Amino acid sequence: MQIPNTPTIEALRNAQEVFWLNPKLTAFREADFGYPLDASMIADAEARLRRFAPFLAKCFPETAENGGLIESPLTETPVLQKALSPAIPGRLFLKRDSDLPIAGSVKARGGIYEVLKHTEELAFSAGILRPEDDYSILLQHRDFFRGYKMQVGSTGNLGMSIGIMSAAVGYEAIVHMSADAKQWKKDLLRSHGVTVVEYEGDYSAAVAEGRRRSDADPTSYFVDDENSRDLFFGYAVAAGRTRAQLDAMGIPVDAQNPLFVYIPCGVGGAPGGIAFGMKQLFGDAVHCFFAEPVQAPCMLLGMESGLGQGICVQNIGLHGRTDADGLAVGRPSGFVGRVMENLLSGDVTVADRRLYDYMRLLLDTEGLFIEPSSCAAYAAPEALFATEEGRQYLHSHGIAAEQATHIVWATGGRLVPLEVREHYRNTYL
Repeated sequence: MQIPNTPTIEALRNAQEVFWLNPKLTAFREADFGYPLDASMIADAEARLRRFAPFLAKCFPETAENGGLIESPLTETPVLQKALSPAIPGRLFLKRDSDLPIAGSVKARGGIYEVLKHTEELAFSAGILRPEDDYSILLQHRDFFRGYKMQVGSTGNLGMSIGIMSAAVGYEAIVHMSADAKQWKKDLLRSHGVTVVEYEGDYSAAVAEGRRRSDADPTSYFVDDENSRDLFFGYAVAAGRTRAQLDAMGIPVDAQNPLFVYIPCGVGGAPGGIAFGMKQLFGDAVHCFFAEPVQAPCMLLGMESGLGQGICVQNIGLHGRTDADGLAVGRPSGFVGRVMENLLSGDVTVADRRLYDYMRLLLDTEGLFIEPSSCAAYAAPEALFATEEGRQYLHSHGIAAEQATHIVWATGGRLVPLEVREHYRNTYL
């Protein structure tokens, strides 16, 4: 493998914090997604989730208040905004997918959506469901679904989403978890009747073995986090719902009032889907940035090297271990990397120690808790305004900083046990 010798890759090799701007960013109307993807696919996912809303409302009472839709608040964080260094001009919000019902993370979008899509396909094929039915009738058919398996490889949050939802439908749920997965996540899954298979290796090893076992079983369906279009479009639904929240607050998004979205990135499915959805709605008025740990910057490495899924962080001497368990991925999704090639504005890497500093700052200023891995995204707006590269990006795009709206995407947190939260609070002090 010929790895390009660029200053960015050299900095990644040395586990340095990096702020990277995408040289292939293109005007949205000229962007090449690399695949036949469009907004109609997001609309199809949204419609399917609405069909399943009666089922979810009965199966998970916490969703009933919202009519069975899985959604999270968009919360302004003005005190934190002033406490960041430098203070961020404009308005700063937290998209609290950390508080999503059922799974308590962003994976409750794509993960649960893929389980439901497969469930619908099986039910249609068996003649136990029609599109015009009230989907809550599926609660009467759990015995049917017990004849099938759902499997997934995960560092934690995707496994919780797939496992909890699959068990609720009736599937035999099997989650293959890498060494990075937190013990409390394994325990929670087992409490829902999910089989957890543990691996000494990293995320890629868990995925590979999970896929192998599933492929050998004709009753099994494997959720492929690295390449799944269904996961991708389940995540993309978030864009339209976030736009509705901005509209309700009277916040415009256009060339004069730009939107910045900062999302933690592991293999790339969730941030890629969200960014794709945002670009479909807002085009060049939205600027999307990913954030990754310094020991597992797989998406940035794949994009900067041009090798995509053909390179992993171990190829440049990184070990891939990080406290940001949901981001502990060594090899990026080739699918997502290609889609993002002309859409992503940039990426930032952040040291583990700073994750806890951001976590404590958010808790102290706004009284909100999110997982340390979620906090990686806060490094992006700071870098945008603290670096010469960031200021040049703003200038070249004609952005008046005071007119901008910023959304940091919280990817997990609600289900973290109190004793684990307390441990996090005292880490790196």
